[in-house]
Amino acid sequence: MTAVPHPTIALLQSSSLTSVVQQEIERAILAGEYAPGSKLNEAVLAEKLGVSRGPVREAFRMLDEAGLVRTEKNRGVFVRDIPVSEALEIFDLRAAMDEWVGKRLATSIADADLKEIKAMVADMDKAVKAQDARQYHVLNLKFHDRMVEMTGNRKFTDIYRKLIKELSLFRRQNLADSALMRTFLNEHKRIVKAIGSGNAQVAANAMYDHVMQSRQRTIDNDLRQQAQAKAAGTEAH
Repeated sequence: MTAVPHPTIALLQSSSLTSVVQQEIERAILAGEYAPGSKLNEAVLAEKLGVSRGPVREAFRMLDEAGLVRTEKNRGVFVRDIPVSEALEIFDLRAAMDEWVGKRLATSIADADLKEIKAMVADMDKAVKAQDARQYHVLNLKFHDRMVEMTGNRKFTDIYRKLIKELSLFRRQNLADSALMRTFLNEHKRIVKAIGSGNAQVAANAMYDHVMQSRQRTIDNDLRQQAQAKAAGTEAH
């Protein structure tokens, strides 16, 4: 006779499975495997991941709370398409947060941690030379995430990660521009140098400026895309 799991154990097993499913769907979304605005099919994902539809449904709920998908009644679940206005709000928040990160690390970073972020910048340099936008994107996210993690403030890190995941839905298209990768890389080099100098204000300014310059590039890109769309519409008529 098959033993029935204790209710608590059954709950933990279910919770663990849902978490794994949620993490895999999130990974796929952030990796660009599902484009913004695309519909996520519960049955297809359940079959693909080898699970029942329950964990997928619960994973959708968690991803909705995380701001990565939106659920529309009677229509389904869709990968969120972040509008420019919302992306700019996130940039403003991130600028203030990164300013604090720079100030904190300049006065507290361990030698081993400084060496680690220098190595990350060196890896990004290799990705730029190879014109590998995908690898650069992964390294870019890791670079900023590790610096936040190095502050030692777990609550701050959790909030920061949620914002970055939402912004990642919007920014992948910008980071795919190979011409901009070199610009981003130079800004990262400036950040590491500033943190290594031990000057809190210089490091804070380097972090803040990097985010605000990214914000301005986002505005410029959007205006350019609008102009191209308008021109294409005019030609069509």
